[in-house]
Amino acid sequence: MEVGGLPVELWQLILSHLRLPDLGRCSLVCRGWYELVLSLDRTRWRQLCLGCLQHRHPNWPNQPGVEPPSWREAFRQHYLASKTWTKSTQDLESSSCLSLFRRRKGWRRLCVGAGGEFSSLRAALATANPYDRLVLLPGVHEEPGEVLLKVPVEVVGQGRLGDVVLLASIDQHCPTARLCNVVLMPARFTSVLYKTTSGYVQFDNCNFEGGQLQIQAPGTCQVKFCSFSQSSIHLRNVALCVLENCEFTGSENASVTVEGCPSSDRNWACKHLAMLAKSCMASLQEPDPAGCSAAKRREWGELPLGTVRTCEIVVGEERSSFLSAVGAQALLGSAQEDTELGENLRATKEEEYLALDSNSSDSDLCSDDEEDAQAVYKLPYQAHGLSHTLADLTESRLQGNRLHALQGDLKLKSLQQELQQDKEAQSLANSLQGCIIRQCLFRDGKGGIFIYSRGQAKLEGNVFRDLTYAVRCIQNSKVIMLRNDIHHCKASGIFLRLSAGGLIADNNIHSNCEAGVDIRKGANPLVLCNKIHSGLRSGIVVVGNGKGIIRSNQIYGNKEAGIYILYNGNPAVSGNHIFQGLAAGIAVNENGRGQITGNVICENQWGGADIRHGGDPVLRNNLISCGYSDGVVVGERGKGLIEGNAIYGNKGCGVWMMSSSLPHLINNQISHNSIYGVAVFCCNDNADDHPPGQGGSESFQEEREGAGGENDPDSEEEYPAARRPISVALVELNSINHNGAAGLHVKSSEALNVIANVIHANGDGGVSVLQSSQLTLIANNSISCNSHGGVLVGGECQVELRGNGIYENSSHGIVSKGEGVIAENDIIGNHRCGLQLLQAADMKVTKNRIQSFRDYGIALFDEAKGLVQENLIFQGRSKKSILRPVSNAEDCIIQNNVLLTFKKRFDRECMLINPPARPHLEGGAPGSCTTAGGQRVSSITTRVDGGCHNHGSIFCTVL
Repeated sequence: MEVGGLPVELWQLILSHLRLPDLGRCSLVCRGWYELVLSLDRTRWRQLCLGCLQHRHPNWPNQPGVEPPSWREAFRQHYLASKTWTKSTQDLESSSCLSLFRRRKGWRRLCVGAGGEFSSLRAALATANPYDRLVLLPGVHEEPGEVLLKVPVEVVGQGRLGDVVLLASIDQHCPTARLCNVVLMPARFTSVLYKTTSGYVQFDNCNFEGGQLQIQAPGTCQVKFCSFSQSSIHLRNVALCVLENCEFTGSENASVTVEGCPSSDRNWACKHLAMLAKSCMASLQEPDPAGCSAAKRREWGELPLGTVRTCEIVVGEERSSFLSAVGAQALLGSAQEDTELGENLRATKEEEYLALDSNSSDSDLCSDDEEDAQAVYKLPYQAHGLSHTLADLTESRLQGNRLHALQGDLKLKSLQQELQQDKEAQSLANSLQGCIIRQCLFRDGKGGIFIYSRGQAKLEGNVFRDLTYAVRCIQNSKVIMLRNDIHHCKASGIFLRLSAGGLIADNNIHSNCEAGVDIRKGANPLVLCNKIHSGLRSGIVVVGNGKGIIRSNQIYGNKEAGIYILYNGNPAVSGNHIFQGLAAGIAVNENGRGQITGNVICENQWGGADIRHGGDPVLRNNLISCGYSDGVVVGERGKGLIEGNAIYGNKGCGVWMMSSSLPHLINNQISHNSIYGVAVFCCNDNADDHPPGQGGSESFQEEREGAGGENDPDSEEEYPAARRPISVALVELNSINHNGAAGLHVKSSEALNVIANVIHANGDGGVSVLQSSQLTLIANNSISCNSHGGVLVGGECQVELRGNGIYENSSHGIVSKGEGVIAENDIIGNHRCGLQLLQAADMKVTKNRIQSFRDYGIALFDEAKGLVQENLIFQGRSKKSILRPVSNAEDCIIQNNVLLTFKKRFDRECMLINPPARPHLEGGAPGSCTTAGGQRVSSITTRVDGGCHNHGSIFCTVL
């Protein structure tokens, strides 16, 4: 491009020597010259911006090495902001053209100091006219008494910042004033540097040392490019004020205090400040969905766990692939422990089944035509009440697709998406009330910002570091925090209590000594899209009836629980990614509650969710995966509704429960965990060395005393769930499959109900009840294809097995050494005996349908006793006995059982039709089996050695 015949490079060189007014005139010549002036952004406009003594680098003090997008635009914003104080005159409303005839304000330049017209600021003010400029010459200016500012003036220091020092206490009584390029220090008689109760004051490029700035409504202020050293600002009922690009260091209390509700009595400057704030509002940035960049990570500080990655589930590979690189390293470190654990499990299995194997006669022998024979005698059972769930599990591709779909549904939302969906959050983000603080640095002091007594503040793009706390918001106050960086605080980063609220969004909160966000005593904020990480305690703490909506945050690398809820805390936690924590992902303790839905909780060192001591949350539709310990832990006296979660690929158990707990575990997918799917242990069982608590060690003495063990009547659940009251721990409608050990492992001293679960293809048995001093009810479950037996009941255990379908397990269908009831079950196709009663078992076995291909249908050994009657026992291989009563007990009654044999071509589908194959989810009494014409019927009367209660003989009729 050429302008006037000269190359553009020459024009740029010529124009780079012009002053600001001349550049403005050149830009008005024509479009070519306008574009030429704009092209000087990185040269002349940058020189003008940095050379002006009234302001500093546009990104000072947080990022002084980062250039703004446009130096010209930054200079323009600085210039407009510096002229706000001159707009106090009301515009004429009769006609806009009258502004052409308005007389321009005339102002004088009055010099104060050695060699000037006036020796003191007080003397200059006595003769000053409105809008005069008072120039303080280099030196120290000390005023012995309070200085009253009665006329609008501009006080400017000559030279560089620091050349002019003003020791005074100024009280403003005029509508407007401005101070620029001055170091303000308090007079000897007071700590107040400047105060106003009605007017507007503007500070540009000033230093405040050892004093306080006081603004009271309807007064207001604008503070820009100022430094506060051991100084503070106190705002009382201010409708709107703006603090931008300021630095606060060494404060003994809060650097900025916002007190009282914003006043409805606004002065003339509020509308100009609002327009200025809107024009300077940075557009909301889309967060990087793949996580923070390497440069941002370096800026925020190194993470203790190495590289952070998003949480992805790998389907269709070995379980070791579920872990990240960090997890793999930890896995290698614990390989020896895993080996020992595996050996212990194998030894336990061998010990439990040693007696069973020794009594199995020739069941291990396989003929050449075994497959053909098994096809002939196999009973179809696939149409039972839980077959639809089982079909998804047997098809690994469908299961993988479901997990990928779940992961897609739980994808982290950006702040822009959240604001589009949440109108309340959008309204808060756009609000302009109270104190607006932007691009400021708070460091090396006690407190950052203190908001109380219904005060309001909006904080945007600030840095808080090396403070005792960053923000305290209490007493019905409201804080809006956007894109701030809060780190290395000695206590909590953000502290809300006493019904405080607001919006905390898109902040980076890390490396604090206490919680990143602390919500207490009725506080109810919106916490959205933050990165809360690397804390020395928990990420977020909700205690003492605290509430809040915690959504779409990344919470990772904290030393204690990612989110810790206790003492009647009741937040709504949804859509968060909580990962790589050094303790539990979410801990609910001491009567804590909460709605915990739709979160991704993975790769945490302890439980993904940890519930203890009266904790009673709703844990619904979460993905809890790849943890280094258990997926969900329900410790002593824990409660809660655990529903619809995918608990996947954890190195410990899927769900670890203590028998004194009272959870409702319903409709969860519990799969591919390294040990048990669901484990229930007694309080005094220390075999697993499970840690007593995983949430954290914070001290909450005040909340502990205030809670008193009672729920606050004003803090009832705002998000009611369809929860049935239960008095017994309930495991219902879950899919427990492909876990490394037993699907369900019970060593309990309390009652337990296990209803309508699918327990499939686990690495050990389906269900193991090794200790049960009270009744364990196992009803309407599908227990199939497990690597060992279907159900194992230990000695002295009380168990009721009713309405279950126990199919094709690799060992016995049911082995019992305890007492109880086995009724109306289908025990079909297991590789060993259908049912074995051992040692001192005392069971009532009635109305079951049993078939074992290789071994006995029912076998009684040792001192087993009880009642075996009205069972339907199908023949397995030809010429194989299907009932073996070898019990030595006198109280073993065997009567009225039906033993069925059939031809090879016999249609066997009728045998599990009336009733159909179990389990039946809706119940129903089992009916009698229809006799087909092809069935071979024989009458055999067999004397069974042993006694009954009336010492008579027992006869079993075989049809």
